Amino acid sequence: MGLEEYTVFLKEISELIMNQMPKADYASIFNDFVESEFFLVDGDSLLLMCICETSLKQGQELHFFYLVERYLVDIVSKGGQFAVVFFKDAEYAYFNFPELLPLRAALILHLQNNTTIDVRTEFSGCLSQEWKTFLEENYPYFLIVADEGLNHLQTHLFNIFIIQSWAMKVNAVLSSGQTSNLLRLYAYFMPSKSTNQDFFRKNKKKIENAYKTLIEQLEECRVLALESLFGNLKWKNMMEEACETIFRLKQLWPEGSDIRRVLCVTSCSLSLRMYHHFLENRETTTTDQKTNIQQEKRNCLTLKEMEDLCKLQCLSVVFLLHLPLSQRASTRVIVSHWIEDVEAFLKMKKWCEYFILNNINIFEFWNLNLIHLSDLSDELLLKNIAFYYENENVQGLHLNLGTVIMKDYEHLWNTVSKLVMEFDVGKPFPLRTTELNFLKKNPLPIKDSSKEEIPSLGFIPVSSEVVDKFAGDILKDLPFLKSDDPILTSLVKHKEFDELVHWHSRRPLSDDYDRTKCQFDEAHKTTNRRSTEFELGSCLFEKSRDRYFLKSLQKYYRFQRFYGNSLESVSSKLIVTQAVKPKKNFSGSKSKKANGTKAEIITEANKKRLFAKEEEKEEKKWSVLSFSIEEEMKENLNSGIKNLEDFLKSCKSNSVKFRVELVGLTACLKAWKEHCRGQGKGETTKDLSIAVQMMKRIHSLMEKYPELLQEADRRLIARCLKYLGFDELASSLYPTEDAADDDIKEKKKNKYSIGIGPVRFQLQYMGHYLIRDERKDPDPRVQDFIPDTWQRELLDVVDNNESAVIVAPTSSGKTYASYYCMEKVLRESNEGVVVYVAPTKALVNQVAATVYNRYTKNMPSGETLCGVFTRDYRHDALNCQVLITVPACLEILLLAPHRQAWVKRIRYVIFDEVHCLGGEIGAEIWEHLLVMIRCPFLALSATISNPEHLTEWLQSVKRYWKQIDDVIEKNAASKRNANCRANFHKDYMQRKQSYKVRLVIYGERYNDLEKYICSVKCGDICFDHFHPCAALTTDHIERYGFPSDLSLSPQETIQLYDTMFQFWQSWPRAQELCPEKFIHFKNKIVIKKLDARKYEESLKAELTSWIKNGNAEEAKRVLSNLRPNSVFNSLNMESMFPLLVEKLRKMEKLPAIFFLFKLGSVEKSAINASNFLEQKQERERPLTADKEAHVVANKLKKVKKSIEKQKIIDEKSQKKSRKMDQSFIQEAEYSNLLKVLEKNLEIPEECTYADRKALDTETLQVILDRVKFSRKGAELKALAERGIGYHHRSLTHKEKQLVEILFRKGFIKVVTATGTLALGINMPCKSVVFAQNSIYLDALNYRQMSGRAGRRGQDLLGDVYFFNIPLPKIEKLIKSNVPELRGQFPFSITLVLRLMLLASKGDDPEDAKAKVLSVLKHSLLSFKQPRTLEMLKLYFLFSLQFLVKEGYISQEGNPMGFAGLVSHLHYHEPSNLVFVSFLVRGLFHNLCQPTQKGSKHFSDDVMEKLVLVLANLFGRRYLPAKFRDADIKFNQSKVFLEDLPKDFNDALHEYNMQATKDFAFFLLIVSKLADMKQEYQLPLSNINFTGKECEDSQLVSHLMSCKKGRVAVSPFACLSGNCDSDLLQSQTPNHIILRTIGIRHSQTPVLLPQAFDSQGRRMPLNAYALDFYKHGSLIGLVQDNRMNEGEAYQLLKDFSLTIQSISVSLRELCDNEEDNVVLAFEQLNETFHEKLTNV
Repeated sequence: MGLEEYTVFLKEISELIMNQMPKADYASIFNDFVESEFFLVDGDSLLLMCICETSLKQGQELHFFYLVERYLVDIVSKGGQFAVVFFKDAEYAYFNFPELLPLRAALILHLQNNTTIDVRTEFSGCLSQEWKTFLEENYPYFLIVADEGLNHLQTHLFNIFIIQSWAMKVNAVLSSGQTSNLLRLYAYFMPSKSTNQDFFRKNKKKIENAYKTLIEQLEECRVLALESLFGNLKWKNMMEEACETIFRLKQLWPEGSDIRRVLCVTSCSLSLRMYHHFLENRETTTTDQKTNIQQEKRNCLTLKEMEDLCKLQCLSVVFLLHLPLSQRASTRVIVSHWIEDVEAFLKMKKWCEYFILNNINIFEFWNLNLIHLSDLSDELLLKNIAFYYENENVQGLHLNLGTVIMKDYEHLWNTVSKLVMEFDVGKPFPLRTTELNFLKKNPLPIKDSSKEEIPSLGFIPVSSEVVDKFAGDILKDLPFLKSDDPILTSLVKHKEFDELVHWHSRRPLSDDYDRTKCQFDEAHKTTNRRSTEFELGSCLFEKSRDRYFLKSLQKYYRFQRFYGNSLESVSSKLIVTQAVKPKKNFSGSKSKKANGTKAEIITEANKKRLFAKEEEKEEKKWSVLSFSIEEEMKENLNSGIKNLEDFLKSCKSNSVKFRVELVGLTACLKAWKEHCRGQGKGETTKDLSIAVQMMKRIHSLMEKYPELLQEADRRLIARCLKYLGFDELASSLYPTEDAADDDIKEKKKNKYSIGIGPVRFQLQYMGHYLIRDERKDPDPRVQDFIPDTWQRELLDVVDNNESAVIVAPTSSGKTYASYYCMEKVLRESNEGVVVYVAPTKALVNQVAATVYNRYTKNMPSGETLCGVFTRDYRHDALNCQVLITVPACLEILLLAPHRQAWVKRIRYVIFDEVHCLGGEIGAEIWEHLLVMIRCPFLALSATISNPEHLTEWLQSVKRYWKQIDDVIEKNAASKRNANCRANFHKDYMQRKQSYKVRLVIYGERYNDLEKYICSVKCGDICFDHFHPCAALTTDHIERYGFPSDLSLSPQETIQLYDTMFQFWQSWPRAQELCPEKFIHFKNKIVIKKLDARKYEESLKAELTSWIKNGNAEEAKRVLSNLRPNSVFNSLNMESMFPLLVEKLRKMEKLPAIFFLFKLGSVEKSAINASNFLEQKQERERPLTADKEAHVVANKLKKVKKSIEKQKIIDEKSQKKSRKMDQSFIQEAEYSNLLKVLEKNLEIPEECTYADRKALDTETLQVILDRVKFSRKGAELKALAERGIGYHHRSLTHKEKQLVEILFRKGFIKVVTATGTLALGINMPCKSVVFAQNSIYLDALNYRQMSGRAGRRGQDLLGDVYFFNIPLPKIEKLIKSNVPELRGQFPFSITLVLRLMLLASKGDDPEDAKAKVLSVLKHSLLSFKQPRTLEMLKLYFLFSLQFLVKEGYISQEGNPMGFAGLVSHLHYHEPSNLVFVSFLVRGLFHNLCQPTQKGSKHFSDDVMEKLVLVLANLFGRRYLPAKFRDADIKFNQSKVFLEDLPKDFNDALHEYNMQATKDFAFFLLIVSKLADMKQEYQLPLSNINFTGKECEDSQLVSHLMSCKKGRVAVSPFACLSGNCDSDLLQSQTPNHIILRTIGIRHSQTPVLLPQAFDSQGRRMPLNAYALDFYKHGSLIGLVQDNRMNEGEAYQLLKDFSLTIQSISVSLRELCDNEEDNVVLAFEQLNETFHEKLTNV
């Protein structure tokens, strides 16, 4: 069966893959500098990606290897853990491309021998059994693979590889279209879906046959390729010839050699012998072909000519051996091509190189240096030498080679001569004995190097205090333009488009704060105008008279308090402003009178009376309940104890609690005795739950009420201990017990004893009940609870106005300090402001609700206690005392020049989840905030691995502010002396603060977490306990020790001890570390959590010492035994999700949060779980139920009709109807029928997870009504009925709140969610389930998410389940450290503009400049990195140059032109810069022409063109290039976005050219910061290409003469003829630039009209915004544009906000009411918003 038979099927595979491409996530493939999960890189895709790079010239092998290493080192530096795989079968794809065969072989050998990369070459193909086994054992998360090969055959191979990977649940990541920045690598991520897995299973045989046929076809290519070059010599013969050549060389060079010399002489000799054979073969061809032979003979090169070419090759290799890279980088670029016959011989030579490299293993036991495998040949150098000898040398230019080069060349050629025994190859000199030109004639054979230099532009001088203070130290070394330079004179007046005459570009725009929708604007439409704080207050006063507005406001506050109350049951506190008092010293001695004052004596007496009253109340309460609880304990101990514990929780009297505990203990003892007596003779296992309850009571009595214990009580406890078999403990508590207890005889001991020691019993069965060490001394600052020592330190921090970085686990109570801080500021005055910065809008809403619920305060008119500011809406933001906001919005306020008076009111800033500083989006904003604020701060996080570094950086920032404040205070003092006392005191008080930054770390979780792995066995979900130590290996422990946050539960600690004891019988410390003998447990009745922790640490230290002291094998066996059996589930696990939820319900493990990472999966899983319950209800519903419901419904209709009819009769008659009784009967019947119908239709308890008792019907209805008209409202409501919800970023805040409230109230028990719930959201649960693997499931998110398990006060243990997560991934999550916080690239052009705006327009110039300089000087990236700081200074200067040239900043550093508009669109750089350049050129005025003169309406055509332009600027979402080839018909959408209209495209080209030119000049200057030692090394293998330059060879000096124009380009890239002038191309790849300067070409502010992937294919933009504007359908975008509905909605919402922002800005900038552009944008804003609202 030939390949054509499978063409249709292979096309089907191709279409299946192409269909997935537009759905691919373009995401960072690993997160935040943590070790990534294990993944694979297909070696052939890697080779293809680098070989297709446009900057690489054919034959430039060292440049190729540089590209490969630069890519791999980028992955390694970002934490990549991977293997590179080269399949044996994949080699077949290159038989038509022989030049790539030796390159592939050299690449494999180089990676294996010169790097630490894991290279796999043992697999024949992707369908082999060995490969399948490898995947099952290693669980790679994804595979980086190409989507297109060198030809259609290789493409089919890649497609089969992708399909097979999907079938094995390995995701595919495309090698094309990747982009990289400082911290991340972005790529198209195509997940393995169940549909793809099913396709493979159904077509497995077909795929295998198609693959086999493909390989056969490729083998035929090999036969044909060899035949055309080597005649009758077959593959086997060639291999033998290569081996023969190698053997001969080993005899000639017994001392060994370098791979370059070896390959040179062996490949030259072998190719000459093969060519000789080829010519001989032609001579003996039969006579009937003579004519053809005569014809060919003339076109065929002679053997002598080939010898000459080989001599040139040998000389070029000698050049490689002796010339450093610095010299080779200056090689002339010969653009002429080889003549065809030379091309043919070079192909033959490449085959020979391949055969030699394939047999390199023969050199084993021979000293072969493989270091320079990356530099085996240089075709450009060979062409240079050839050009010299056949052109310049012939014309009389005779240059010497130099002694060293000549000797080495002679040695090589003489060796070739000895290896070729069949004929004489001639002497080494002369190099050319023949006259044939090997290169084609070309009028311009050498690339003109004079064009390679970038003209030196020079900097435009900018005189500004900010510039001088930040970059003054480097200005003296920079070239500046003279005042008469044309560039400067052209800056004097920027010509603006005539239509802009009515535009006031310099008019200050309203800022983002003004633009953000006010919470009640919908309820009360007001003019959108720029308001000062005074105007805001009066605006509120105006609104307050509006009854409807007031009603809305009351409703809002009421709901916020209700929402806040669902978060925590804290009663609201009235705050009264007090004068700032000196802080009390809580640890100091009292200096009061012994007896106290009269007032104090009265207060004390009152307290005692109240206490006695409380005691009496609790006594009565217990006397009422005691009988029923005691009876319940007799009937059912567990439920009785639960009632008893419920009473204890609510009881406030210690004496009553003590008595209750004694009652409980007595009941437990009685129950234990009865249980043990009731056991049959054969029964040995006892119900230890009774013993656990008994010990819990003993723990409580001994620890909480030791002062109340009497002798009788001690005796009772001792008896209980005796009954449990703990004789020693009993004796230690009550020594006379033996004589007193005659009823416990020796023979009865076994009957009652639990059979294990007290320590083991407590650790193994009571682990989560162990008492936590908590302080008992109250802190007067805290009323609700007794704070721990570390929490007191936080309160001290706030009291002392200090700053702190706080690292403590989730649910540990670190947030309390935030609320203490708020309360402090609220009490101090009505002016001070606390800003709470949360990373997400969901968290903002939650914190705001908590503040509304916690505090009330009588504020002055127009002021409020709490406000909110997010990008979507704001409420009371600038007239509140507690502002809750997101980082971007606080940055807007801090950078707004006219908000500085408000900024000065800030007393404290609280940064929640500060680890977002290392996040993917907006991380640099967190940095800006931390360095701009002058007040103290609290930075909270549960997960930072380098808090010391962060704290040190923040301390350096605070030192800067101290210096600034000292200067300001000094100036103020001099003013004061000059009688300018006015506002000094107030300002000084504001700045009175400590500059100390403390680090507070607390590592202990309140409750333990236990982990379980879910698997499917026999169609049922099973759970295997996962011991945390199972994640470790002996290597990991030896290198890194135990992870600091890897803690064991007491049960797991016992398990570890038992396993250690089991696997080392002669363990010397076995007795010492036996639980019963452990020093911290000795004679302790009550073992505390801290004791168990000490035991755990001792065992960890012991296991570590095993590894370090020669017992690693025993340790290995211990860890291996703890590891659960790995199960690879080939089943579709998604379909098992409802069974998992059901199983957790049966095990009483709900409520649970199920974390998934794709929006679609989150919704689908929740719906599937709901459908499962519906189907269950259908199955269990009686067959007659539907019929009964139908009958009752019909009766209802009839009764309702007769009631309505009766009403009409009654109204007409006006008299009291005699049938009044009848109507009552009918209404009663109607009510009864309604109840019957409701009962019939209500969801049975077992068919819903909802707890209907958790909420009353009225409250539930209020919550559900809030989402009545929202997009997902109906679906969420239906799910809530089943006790299910979902939560992700595309939901509105009301929809999220619905799920959050119902979950916290206990109504909903099952929530599926993305990471939105990981960041600080208060949604504690009993269990957390990881139900989907993802790149976003990393060490950081794992800790954040798993931290939700275990509700403090409700669950002493949290459960974490891993469902459908590979075992290696689980191990990595548990043992990996959380990411270190590292700095991002801190600047952008627009940020520099915003900073300059603040510096020049700020209300307080001195303060504004100090803030600007703080941002510039204190990036985390440059902390302790002076070279990086210098680079940032230069980038800052480049940004200024660009802004000056574009007309946004004057030479004095003041904003001008459309600076306001550019900075307003700061979210969208560089699109904001391009948009304004279009506006200034008048392009929008040309486009926006109304339908007819004088009209204010614009046609659909104009509107669509406008959307096309905006989509190209602000709606950029690329699709993979290969998707363009898909044979798919689209229904509604066009899918691929058209190019910009021609005039816009031309303007964009001009803009890009100018920006690129400026950036290229900047790179030339910044290149002086490069570390040239590193630049001459390969980045991964660190192979050095430096050395002494060759000076004694005239030929070398002649050929390497192009020194100019190679300053900012990597010397490796120079080998392909790349030079500085290539930096003027807007699509210059990053790897051309010197890698050690820390700048990427992607930081140029250019907007590419067309983007191309690494294979040179154009990547289309998704036309989602324009398509939606045309058809208004989200479903259309899902079907045609292949987008997720929630994601599409989010993107459209952002696009709509951008249009709105532009529209408002343009209206503010233009005086002309009739301006067409303003009107067009207003029309578009209205239309787009309307379309979006409709969905």
